[in-house]
Amino acid sequence: MKYDSTGMFHWCPSRNLEDCVLERHQAAMTVLNGHVVVCLFADQDSPLIGLRNFIMPLRSSNFHYHELKHVVIVGDLEYLRKEWKTLYNLPKISILNGSPLSRADLRAVNINLCDMCVIISARVPNTEDTTLADKEAILASLNIKAMQFDDTLGFFPMRHQTGDRSPLGSPISMQKKGAKFGTNVPMITELVNDSNVQFLDQDDDDDPDTELYLTQPFACGTAFAISVLDSLMSTTYFNDSALTLIRTLVTGGATPELELILAEGAGLRGGYSTPETLSNRDRCRIAQISLSDNPYEGVGHNTTYGAMFTIALRRYGQLCIGLYRLHDQDNPDSMKRYVITNPPAELRIKSTDYVYVLEQFDPGLEYEPGKRQF
Repeated sequence: MKYDSTGMFHWCPSRNLEDCVLERHQAAMTVLNGHVVVCLFADQDSPLIGLRNFIMPLRSSNFHYHELKHVVIVGDLEYLRKEWKTLYNLPKISILNGSPLSRADLRAVNINLCDMCVIISARVPNTEDTTLADKEAILASLNIKAMQFDDTLGFFPMRHQTGDRSPLGSPISMQKKGAKFGTNVPMITELVNDSNVQFLDQDDDDDPDTELYLTQPFACGTAFAISVLDSLMSTTYFNDSALTLIRTLVTGGATPELELILAEGAGLRGGYSTPETLSNRDRCRIAQISLSDNPYEGVGHNTTYGAMFTIALRRYGQLCIGLYRLHDQDNPDSMKRYVITNPPAELRIKSTDYVYVLEQFDPGLEYEPGKRQF
């Protein structure tokens, strides 16, 4: 395991872009699972959007290396060549030179098995007609939702012979069951124009004039607008204590030394791991916990949120910040959920809920060669 010079992020030696590029058939052989797919609309002449700022929180050092999710970027290779200088020191990144609108490319990266699909654009938006500013992102979102997947695709038996490894070096193995329909693929789409959120969800009954934060896609976490960043900046200005939480959620943490390095354009640099830098790993992180696994003793279906909040904080050292609840409880095929931020104490929780928490860093057990753990 290697970290940058500040100990805040996972780091790896510089890699050539060509070594991280996957052909379509290689991506299909890799059996990607539990990964993050980035659908990127960009041309060779598109302005840089800073993909490093997106990937860095996913490489935060308060996650163990095996917990890092592989990031697969589907987009224009020539554009990514310009971004690569800021990405080549971040581990577990692959690139598929293709189009986010190509279903063959999306199937090759096993989009039905991903933990999240992010749709973003680096192209200059259409200023003449704001409705067309998000045309490609919306089309990509609707295209994925219209896809269907065969349960047998992407599943291979365990292979124990030498050399049976995927192009990324991970063993080919049986993985979890993926989404059968595109509507169940976890997805978030970036929008330039707030009002275009009305085109994202065909089942949404919201009035077109409804404000973004009251719409179903925003509440379900499937839409993100640039105006949200303005809201975060305003919140930080009036409540400086919110900066710590926002840093944890948005940037993965920062130190004055790291901010100075990035401000000068030096980028992430590797360094020796010292007790001082390793101590920077010991910071809280956000987690999503399924209540169906009964993580808290004495907390079950119909318990109040206030009771769970108290038990989680006192016994487990976890700070609950919200719930992720099924939108349609009576439909077993529905996977759509919405976020309830800071619920009232008297709200009754359901066994199907997920809870968002800030939890303490778990250093785990130190590996010692030749020593068996019982």
